[in-house]
Amino acid sequence: MSTLAELERCGARYFDEGVEKDVLTIMKEHDVDTIRLKLWNDPFSKEGESYGAGGNDLETDIYIGKKVTDAGMGVLLNFHYSDFWVDPGKQYKPKAWRDYGVHELEKAVYDFTKKSLESMIAAGVRIRMVQVGNEVTGGLLWPEGRLPEYENCARFISAGIRACRDVNELLPVMIHLDNGGNNELYRRWFDNYMRFGEDFDVIGMSYYPFWHGSLNQLEDNMNDIAVRYHKDIYVAEVSMGFTMEDYASYEKLSPEERKGYATREEVAQRADYPMTKEGQRLFILDFLNRLKNVAEGRGKGFFWWEPAWIPVPGSGWATPASLKYMDNDPGPCGNEWANQALFDYDGNVNPALKAIRDFK
Repeated sequence: MSTLAELERCGARYFDEGVEKDVLTIMKEHDVDTIRLKLWNDPFSKEGESYGAGGNDLETDIYIGKKVTDAGMGVLLNFHYSDFWVDPGKQYKPKAWRDYGVHELEKAVYDFTKKSLESMIAAGVRIRMVQVGNEVTGGLLWPEGRLPEYENCARFISAGIRACRDVNELLPVMIHLDNGGNNELYRRWFDNYMRFGEDFDVIGMSYYPFWHGSLNQLEDNMNDIAVRYHKDIYVAEVSMGFTMEDYASYEKLSPEERKGYATREEVAQRADYPMTKEGQRLFILDFLNRLKNVAEGRGKGFFWWEPAWIPVPGSGWATPASLKYMDNDPGPCGNEWANQALFDYDGNVNPALKAIRDFK
């Protein structure tokens, strides 16, 4: 729920059975115990323009983290080690680290991780787990940490792990890849990492049914890596659509900004369930049953991405300033993920959230 502060500023409202409530109250009442927050180093231009998409610098994360803690939940802190989005296709260095070499990057990762964690804990945020890097399938801090430079990749991740241990040795540490249905990828990646890297506690994976294979493939991969590495497994990102209805009008985008918002039937057809409210509910029940039954009892939990990011004017993936940071990457102007939320476009709880609450 990294966009929480931004959604507040934009006036997002949430309802359960027709009653308006604080969104964190709704999540807590639906058996959510931990909220995942991404952390960027400096998500602003040199002129002070926000990159948007939640604006998750340390100050913003402390604000959200304290609200989450006050609501009775904890935080999974997700270090991106960038000033904006990173994923398997892009791992930009922060502006301040752009000219750093391997040893300087290793020290910078350690220092940034340690300082950020200490600051959040000192502010009263309940940190339950730390994620070192985001979808590091292709490495991180490119080009130095780009695979097949496994040794450098492991060096940077290990620096983050050491910082976490030095702050609180009991904090579970996650390493997170995408493509949760790809067993060969996970074996290759973790076999290579373990030749060079520090020990860790949790394997995190992303699983989107329209990109990452079938639920059967996800289940097979979870079972295999649980036995192979004896690590707990969290699906750190998962979602499923509840509608194919266009929602750009909710964000009051111009015709030019609406490009790319047409429904994508070819993507929806790759999922095991239809993109309807009932399809989303059935998907989550199927997914949870598979996670519950992972070998060795290693399937421990999941994080829906991003459950409350409903379409409101002013909350989107990118701003003009962030597009410059990404060398004018033609990113969308609006949310473009609202049909994956656990609330409908008007902020009403979807049946899938109730299914999560009631799952045994």
